[in-house]
Amino acid sequence: MTTEYRPTIAAVPLGVHRPRWSVMIPTYQCARYLADTLQAVLCQDPGHDAMQIEVVDDHSTDDPETVTRDVGGGRVGFFRQPANVGHARNFETCLRRSRGQLVHLLHGDDGVRDGFYATMERAFRTAPSIGAAFCRQIITDADGNWVHISPLEQDQSGVIEGWLDRIASGQRLQTPAMVVRREVYERLGGFDRRLTWTEDWEMWVRIAMHFPVWYETAPLALYRVHSQSSSGRQINTAETIRDVRRAIEILRAYLPVERADALARQAIHATAHAAIRRGRRFAASGVRAAARAHAYEAVRTEASPGVIAGAARVMLATLLPTRRPPEAP
Repeated sequence: MTTEYRPTIAAVPLGVHRPRWSVMIPTYQCARYLADTLQAVLCQDPGHDAMQIEVVDDHSTDDPETVTRDVGGGRVGFFRQPANVGHARNFETCLRRSRGQLVHLLHGDDGVRDGFYATMERAFRTAPSIGAAFCRQIITDADGNWVHISPLEQDQSGVIEGWLDRIASGQRLQTPAMVVRREVYERLGGFDRRLTWTEDWEMWVRIAMHFPVWYETAPLALYRVHSQSSSGRQINTAETIRDVRRAIEILRAYLPVERADALARQAIHATAHAAIRRGRRFAASGVRAAARAHAYEAVRTEASPGVIAGAARVMLATLLPTRRPPEAP
């Protein structure tokens, strides 16, 4: 499965110490959140022999090294890219530097709740055939306030049935919720370099093509949404929608032939309607350029009557005066 777009992840050399866990923390311009991320991991730290913890920074200017040193106290490794390489290639560096049997990619502005590592560890021991495991996730705002909990995928924790069709129809989880056996990356390669935002979604589909996946019902991962995150920046310009379309075409090429087109149509439909919903939110907030961009990309994604009508309503909303709160008496 490894191609020119998917880097080879070599096996850990013989003789190198293999902890059970590699918690790899990619960062870029998120030092203000990094202390919380590190503390969430360190309070569950089983010790150096069992867990590698390392920050891999994409040449930030906000000094994550000092945060790592102050919070980690020598327990957390730090690697800085010599130049900015983009988050997909920074993920690639994380995978290559990992030594553990289980790899957890945890963005430097995200987090985990107490019990994450022990719970996910049990999943791999309970079902040795799985290639990956993920849990429910909590979406937070910039201040860490909970704003949404992902819906249940199934009623009980365990190997998830029909996962390939579900995940191929659209992104259903964020990176901090997922743990992957390192040998899976060694077999399938790293994140696809053609993608700028959906490289994680494409990876989860690729894994589901080849391995059973475990689902944990407990919401143990925290995904922070804020304007300075890579997803926040790309959402404002609707680049996220364009990148989803690129990912859908990549997936269509290797999904089972008898289901590829149907799954692609489902993903296209869901993406177009997601663009309309975001456009409405931007219009309601007065962010008119972002609203128009999403309306435009919705129609480019699926020019169905329902999507065209929804996009027209978004465009109309951007022409109306922005509502202002009444003045105080």
